[in-house]
Amino acid sequence: MPVVFRYKNYRFFFYSNEGNPREAMHIHVRSPQGEAKFWLHPSVYLAHSDGLDARTLRELQNVVEAHRTLIERTWNDYFA
Repeated sequence: MPVVFRYKNYRFFFYSNEGNPREAMHIHVRSPQGEAKFWLHPSVYLAHSDGLDARTLRELQNVVEAHRTLIERTWNDYFA
């Protein structure tokens, strides 16, 4: 479960064995308050969440958008 980066008390990561065939590029976000999953293509959008309010989800989506290049590079390097 590679952690790509941390922001505040959130961990941004992906699972190394999720889906067969592998799901499209995405990132999971987890904190003690809850979790979310964001798809990266064609644009960043929320797949699902649990325990996080709308304001927090908007903030996290902005963080994912700001770090999209890093997430994509890490994903491609890991699965190459």
